[in-house]
Amino acid sequence: MMKKCFSFLVLLGCCSVMSLAQQKRSGTPAPAADTAKRQAPAAPKPPQTGPKPFKEVITAKANTRKGLFTVHKVEDKWYFELADSLLGRDVLVVNRISKAPINTRAGFFGYAGDEINENVIRFEKGPNHKIFLRNISYSVYAKDSSKPMYKSVQNSNIQPIAAAFDIKAFSNDSTGFVIDVTDFINSDNDILFFASYFKSSLRIGGVQLDKSYISDIKTFPINTEIKTVKTYNKTPAPSPFPGMPVAPAGNATFELNSSLVLLPKVPMRPRFYDDRVAYFTTEYTDFDADPQGVKDISLITRWRLEPKDEDLEKYKRGELVEPKKPIIFYIDPNTPEKWIPYLILGVNDWQKAFEKAGFKNAIMARRAPTPQEDSTWSLEDARYSAVVYKPSEIPNARGPHVHDPRSGEILESHIDWYHNVMSLLRNWYLIQASPSDPRARTAHFEDSLMGDLIRFVSSHEVGHTLGLPHNMGASAATPVEKLRDKAWVEAHGHTSSIMDYARFNYVAQPEDKIGIAGLYPRIGEYDLWSIEWGYKLLPGKTEEEEKDILNDWVKSRYANKRLRFLHADGVDPRAQTESLGDDNMKANEYGIKNLKWIIPQLPKWLNEKGENYKSLDAVYDEVYNTFSRYIGHAVTHIGGVYTDLKTTDQDGAVYTVVPKTVQKEALAFLQKNLFTTPTWLLSKSILEKVSSPVEDKISGLQDTWLGALLNSTRLQRLITSTNRDANAYHIDEFMNDLKKGIWSELPARAPIDNYRRNLQKSFVERLSALSTITPAAGGGGGGGITISFGPSVDVKKTDIISVARGTLRTLKAEIAAAIPAYTDRMSRYHLQDLSERIDRVLNPR
Repeated sequence: MMKKCFSFLVLLGCCSVMSLAQQKRSGTPAPAADTAKRQAPAAPKPPQTGPKPFKEVITAKANTRKGLFTVHKVEDKWYFELADSLLGRDVLVVNRISKAPINTRAGFFGYAGDEINENVIRFEKGPNHKIFLRNISYSVYAKDSSKPMYKSVQNSNIQPIAAAFDIKAFSNDSTGFVIDVTDFINSDNDILFFASYFKSSLRIGGVQLDKSYISDIKTFPINTEIKTVKTYNKTPAPSPFPGMPVAPAGNATFELNSSLVLLPKVPMRPRFYDDRVAYFTTEYTDFDADPQGVKDISLITRWRLEPKDEDLEKYKRGELVEPKKPIIFYIDPNTPEKWIPYLILGVNDWQKAFEKAGFKNAIMARRAPTPQEDSTWSLEDARYSAVVYKPSEIPNARGPHVHDPRSGEILESHIDWYHNVMSLLRNWYLIQASPSDPRARTAHFEDSLMGDLIRFVSSHEVGHTLGLPHNMGASAATPVEKLRDKAWVEAHGHTSSIMDYARFNYVAQPEDKIGIAGLYPRIGEYDLWSIEWGYKLLPGKTEEEEKDILNDWVKSRYANKRLRFLHADGVDPRAQTESLGDDNMKANEYGIKNLKWIIPQLPKWLNEKGENYKSLDAVYDEVYNTFSRYIGHAVTHIGGVYTDLKTTDQDGAVYTVVPKTVQKEALAFLQKNLFTTPTWLLSKSILEKVSSPVEDKISGLQDTWLGALLNSTRLQRLITSTNRDANAYHIDEFMNDLKKGIWSELPARAPIDNYRRNLQKSFVERLSALSTITPAAGGGGGGGITISFGPSVDVKKTDIISVARGTLRTLKAEIAAAIPAYTDRMSRYHLQDLSERIDRVLNPR
C-alpha cells in the first residue's frame, strides 16, 4: 500500500508540473496559492539511524584480518569487530615508539622501543547502539563481591568512559559488534599514544592531523597491534639567555605502536610483598583486608610459571619440571652480531636460579626470527619480550617490564640496551680491575673481554625484568679480607647479588693474583634465594597458609647476612651504591691504593696514535668520580642508622645507630684521604693535557663532601641519636673532631697552603650559613651536595645553630691566638680574613 501511494504522489507531481508549463505557454496565470503549493519541495527523508546490515558496512572491498579483534579495512576506514565474549574483558594497552626523530629526546627517553604509555581498557555495551571504552584503574579494591563494602567501593570509584563508538553493524552471526575506530586512532588521545608527562618531557604539543595517518593494524590470537605515524608540534626549549628570542621548534614525526593485549580471564594468584626480600610491586587500597579500616596492599611482580598439568605431581615431589610457558627473550635483529652470544648468555645464566624454584629451562634467549622464518613476528608485538638495541650515546641499559595490575603477573619486557654502555663498562673495568687484569690496561678492550662485561650487564637487567630491584646491601655481607682471598672470592664472588651495584672487585691488589671469577659480578646466593621465594609454588595451600610459609622461609634464613635485602635509604651505610665489603673504610683504603697505582700508567695505556686526549680525559675524570664515591661511602656513616626490617615475630631492633667508634673511624678516613689534600690526584703529566689551570677539582670535591657532612638533616640525626643512646656520637664532639682535622695547622702554627686555605674558608662559610639562615628542605647551608634523607630541619629550632655558632666562637679565638705567630703573608691574610668573616656572623651590624 505504501509503495502504491508513493507512486501516485510522484505521478501527480509530474502532472502538476506539466499543467503549469502549459498554462505559462497559454499566458493564463495559475492562482498564487496553487503555485506556492505546487512548488513546495518534498520533505527530506530522515537519516537512517542504528546499525546497518553487515554487508553494507563491511563490503566486498574489505581487507579482513582475524585475531583478538577481527580487523576490517574498507578503503580508508578501519573497523574493529568485537566478539560479544570480549565485552567486559580487561585489555592491556602498551604504547611504544617504533621509530623516533633524531632531535626529540630527553635523557633516557625518546628512542625506538621506548614505552610511552600504558592503560587497562574495557569495552562494554551502552544504550542507543553504543560501545563504550572505559579506562580501568585497580588502585582501589574490595575483593568479596558478596559483602556490602564491595558495592560501596564500586559506587565511589566509577571507571571513566574514555571513548564512545556507534555500532555500525552486527556480526554476521549476531555475536559481535562492528565499530569504526578510524577517527579514534587518528586523534591524539592518552589511551593509544603518549602519556601527558612524556609529551612534556619530549617537548611535543598537539598532533597535526594532516601529517599523521594509520600505517597498519595487525591482529593475533590474544593481541592487536596498531601502527601509526604521528606528527606533533614541537615546543621550543627554554632560551639559555633571558630575553633572547627562541627560534620555532618545528615538527616531530614518530612511528608509534600500540599493543592491545587481552589479560587473562582468571588473574594469576598473587604473592604478597615482603620488605625483607623485596620485589617490584603493584599496589592497591583494600577495603576488605582490615575490618576496622583500610589496608594498602602490595603484590610482587613476577612471571606466571606453572608446571604442565602432567608434571604437577613431579613438581610436588621436588623434581625439576619445565614450565607450561617459559620466559623467552628475543635479541633485536639490529644488534651487532658479535655481541648477540653474550646477551644470550646473560639471559640464560638465570636458569640455575629458577631451578631453586623447581623449574628447568624456565628462561632463555633466542635470536629474533627472520621474516622468512616467521613473517608475523614483530619487535613491537607485546606478546614478545626482547633485548632492544638502541643507537644511543647514553652509557646505560634498562630492564623495565609490563605487568597485569590485578595480580602482578609480568606479561612482557623490552630491555633497553644503549650502544654507549660499552664506554661505561670500559671505564669501570679499567679503573677497578686493571691492577688485577692486564687485559684492561688499554683504551680498546678485546671483544672477548667486552663480551664478558656485556654478559654481566645483560644478567643484571634481566634480573629487573624478573621483578628484582637493586639490592645495594648484598656486598656488605662479605668480609673485606675475603675479597683478597683468591680461593674464597673466586668460589663465592665479591657480592652475593648481581642486583647490587658492586661492579667489580676493586679491593683486590695486584699481588693477590685474583682471576676473573673473583673480579666479575655473577648471579649469587641472594639471587638464588630471592627467585626461590618469589617463584616457588605451594600447590594446595590457601592464601593465608602461603603467607605463613613464606614468612617462615624468611625467618629461617635471616641470620645469613648474604641472604639479606637492605634498602638503600641514604642513611644505612651498608646499603650503598658501588661499595664493597663489611668495612667501607678498610675496603676503600685498598681502592684508593689501586687508584694511586693506576694514575701514572694512564698516559701509556691510553696512548692512541693520531687521536686526541679524549679517552685520557674521560678515564681520568672517572678516577675522580670513583674517588668521590669512596669518600661518600665514609660520609654516610656519620649520623648513620642501620635498618634491619623485621616482622613482629622476630626479635631484635629494627633501627640501630651506627656505633660511635665506627663514625669516628669514618671521620678519620675523611681527614686522612680528603681533607688532607689528595695530591696524588694532581698528575702533572695528565693535567697539562686534559685540564685548564683555571679548574680546581680537588677544592670542589672537598667543598662538596664538607657540605654533605654539615647537612642539617645529618646533624639532626646526630642529635636525635643521642636522645636514644647517651653513648652515641654527640653533635658537639663530631663538630670539634671535624674542626680539629680541618684546622690542624693552627696548634703547630704551620703554614697553610692554597688547598687548605680554600677548605678552611669553605668550613667557615658553611657554618656561617647554618648560623644565620634556615636552609631549604634538606639543605646543607648553600652549595655542594644537598640531597637529604628525612624530614626538613629548621636549624633555628634545634641545637644545630647553637653548635654552629659555638664552633665559630671557639675557632675565632683560636685564630686570634695564632695570627701573631704567622710570618708567611698568605696564611696571615687568610686568618685575618676569616676572623673578620666570623665576627660579621656573630656580631652582625
